[in-house]
Amino acid sequence: MGIAAARPYLARTVTDQTRQPAPEMAGAPIGFAEFVALVAALMALGALGIDSMLPALPAIGEALGVADQNARQFVVTTFLLGFGVAQLVHGPLADRFGRRTLLIWALVAYAVANVAAAVAGSFALLLVARVIGGAAIAATRVACVALVRDCYHGSAMARVMSIAFIVFMIVPVLAPAFGQAVLLLGDWRAIFWAIAGVALAILAWFAWRMPETLDPANRRDIALPKLLAGWRQTFADRRSVGYTLASTALMGALYGYLNSIQQVMFDTFHRPGLLAAVFAGTAATMALANLFNAQLVMRLGSQRISHAAVVTLVAVSAVHLAAVAAGVESLGTFMVLQAVTMACFGLATSNFSAMAMENMGEIAGTASSVQGFTSITFGTLIGAAIGQAFDGTTGPMAAGFLLAGVSALALVLVTERGRLFRTA
Repeated sequence: MGIAAARPYLARTVTDQTRQPAPEMAGAPIGFAEFVALVAALMALGALGIDSMLPALPAIGEALGVADQNARQFVVTTFLLGFGVAQLVHGPLADRFGRRTLLIWALVAYAVANVAAAVAGSFALLLVARVIGGAAIAATRVACVALVRDCYHGSAMARVMSIAFIVFMIVPVLAPAFGQAVLLLGDWRAIFWAIAGVALAILAWFAWRMPETLDPANRRDIALPKLLAGWRQTFADRRSVGYTLASTALMGALYGYLNSIQQVMFDTFHRPGLLAAVFAGTAATMALANLFNAQLVMRLGSQRISHAAVVTLVAVSAVHLAAVAAGVESLGTFMVLQAVTMACFGLATSNFSAMAMENMGEIAGTASSVQGFTSITFGTLIGAAIGQAFDGTTGPMAAGFLLAGVSALALVLVTERGRLFRTA
C-alpha cells in the first residue's frame, strides 16, 4: 500500500510550513495542473508495483512452482526491501546529478525490471527483478519532494504536495482492481508488462515536459564524511529516533497486512472476488484519515491526534484478536475492525513522520532518507515475519497490529518521557 511509503512527503511539507514559512518562488517550469499531475503519477508508480500484484500471487506461485503459499508473499516483500534500502542512495544522487537525470534513469530501470519480471522463468529470477524494481522506483520518493522544493517554497509547496497526495491516494485503492482487470485479459505476466508500459509512458511525459529544476550552483558532491555526520545527527535526536522507530513498528503491521490479505480473502473467507473491494475499502479509510488529519492537526496538534490514534489502534486490535480467538470472526467483522485499524494507522504515522522531522531542518534531505530507510526496511522485515505466520486465520494479522501498536505506544512514552497527549 503505497500511501504509507509516500506519506513523509506531505508530513514534511506541512511541518516546514507551520514552523518557518519561506518565501514562495515563481513556480514550476510547466503549468501548475500538469506539474501536480506529473508529481502524483511519479509517486503512484511504487504503489502500483506493490498493490497490483496481490490478485496475481496464486497464479505466480502455480506457474513458477511455489507450493508454499506463504512463500508467494516474497513477491511483495522483496520489492519493499529494495524500496527501503535504496532510500540511502537516491538522496545524494539527486543532489549531485539532478532530479531529472535521476528520475529518467530510475524510470528506465523500473521498466526494465518489470520486463525482466514478466519473462522470468523461475521464482528466484522474479524476486531479483522485484528487488531491482523496488530499488529503482524508490527514487521517486526522494526526488519528487526535491523537485517540488526546487520550484515552490512555503505555503505553495505545501499546496502542491497536498493536491498531489490526494491524487496519489487513488492508486492504492484501485491497484488491485487494475491487477484483476489485467488478469481477465491475460496471465500474471501481463501485469508486469502493463506496469512497464505505464512507467515508459510517464517517462516519456516527464522527459518531454520537465527540464532540470536543480540550480547548477546548488549541486553537491557526494562526500561520505558529510553523509555520516548527517546520519549521526539523525540518530542522536530523541524525537527523530523515537518516532521513527514507532513508525517502523506500525509499518511492520501494515506490511504484514499487505503480505497476508490475498490469503485471507482466498483461503480464510473463500471470497477471492472481493479482494479488490475489501482492499479498496481499508485503503480508503486510511486515505480519509490523512485528509481529516490535515484539517485537524493545526487545531488539536500532532501529539494529541497521533497518541490517541495509537491507543485506539491497540484497543481495536485487541478486540479483533479476541474475536478471532472466540471463533466469531466473519468477513463483516474483519472489514469493520480492519478499516478502523487502518484509519488509526493513518492518523498515527502521518504525524509520527512530521514529528520525527521537527528538529531536522538543517539536514532535512539526509534525515528523510535515513528515516525512510529505517521505517521501510525494518518494517518490511517485521511484515515478512507476520505474513509468514499466516495459519489460515486472521489471527496473526490482528496479533501483528496489536504488538505493533503496543510497541509504538511504548516508544512514544519513552520519547515523551511518560507524557501522552501533550502539545508541543
